[in-house]
Amino acid sequence: MVTPRTYHRGVSDATVGIYVHVPWCERVCPYCDFAVVAARRLAPEREDRYLGALCAELTARAGAFAGRRLASLYLGGGTPSLLRPTSVRRLVEAAHAAFPPGAGEPVEITLEVNPSTLERERLPGFREAGVGRVSVGIQSFDDGVLKRLGRAHRAAEGHATLSACRAAGFANVSLDLLFAAPGQGEAALARDLEQAVAFGPEHVSAYELTFEAGTPFGRAVARGRLAPAPEERAVAMLELVESRLAAAGIARYELSNYARPGFESAHNRRYWERRAVLAVGVGAVSLDPPVLEAPFGVRRANLREESAYLSRIEAGAAAEAGPPEVLGARAARGEAAFLALRTARGLPARGFAAEFGAPPRGFFEAEIERLVAAGLLEEGPGGDLRLTARGRLLSDSVFAEFF
Repeated sequence: MVTPRTYHRGVSDATVGIYVHVPWCERVCPYCDFAVVAARRLAPEREDRYLGALCAELTARAGAFAGRRLASLYLGGGTPSLLRPTSVRRLVEAAHAAFPPGAGEPVEITLEVNPSTLERERLPGFREAGVGRVSVGIQSFDDGVLKRLGRAHRAAEGHATLSACRAAGFANVSLDLLFAAPGQGEAALARDLEQAVAFGPEHVSAYELTFEAGTPFGRAVARGRLAPAPEERAVAMLELVESRLAAAGIARYELSNYARPGFESAHNRRYWERRAVLAVGVGAVSLDPPVLEAPFGVRRANLREESAYLSRIEAGAAAEAGPPEVLGARAARGEAAFLALRTARGLPARGFAAEFGAPPRGFFEAEIERLVAAGLLEEGPGGDLRLTARGRLLSDSVFAEFF
């Protein structure tokens, strides 16, 4: 076996996480900026063709990650639970074959699920295929909010899907919630949180609704037909999310993610810690491990259009949308700072110095002074940095200081 080599002094890791993007959704939500297309029902031929391309890309790209052990497999989208359980099993087996995990080492396998009758019926099959963790796109338990968000399901389907997850044997269930949605007040969010907590999830991801340019919601905002929630309301909602979940024993470990002890997302942590991720499928973005010519890693982004992606892969070519991005030291320092500061742990000065040759103050002294003086950042005796409670509310302003 080839031993993975580390060419810079920081992130040293002999594992890999795999992300698989499935681009199909029953309905494309008006706020969604991901690489997705509407597909109410999948023809088996279309599904099989895409699965073949995913497996071919995984095989072709595995050499860049040679010698690494599989730590996580995340099936996202889109709606990967539109796949048949046999397709999910095929992906799980392909991942294990490409990167055998170490003896006794757990592999976190996550599948994103949207509430629907079809997907509920498939949950036992997904469990048998090797999936151990499901992330359910609840977004809200309020039918009015769901309708305004353009979601395909209603609250009753959300509850039914959560019950079905437990009935299928899933002991690691994450919920996705959106807040600051059109027409949503604090009382409605409080009811959503009450129902989420009553289910007893192991993990919750709670995101403030954003209005991306080019989406129907983004265009409506640009034309003055839709207004984002006032900043004061969004801040109050964020504080409500954190306080209600904390009271239920679901602690914030990253700006938008909350978990019971031991149930933090292993795969998502790879991104915040800048560890290797091999991503396959339409629109997928990989972070290749460091090599001599690229000591801080290489980022590769795939084509976002299904037919173009398939044509490239089936021709034996790479599906990248453009030249790879070779990360330089300056960009890597900025990313290391803002990604670590997203987490409750914060930015450890010793690890940063091991990678870049000096602690954060060696590169960002003036910025750190300003942020500490403004009450947005706190600095430990050894130079470790963490966002304050106020800094979490104004995190975008904090992160901008490091670029």
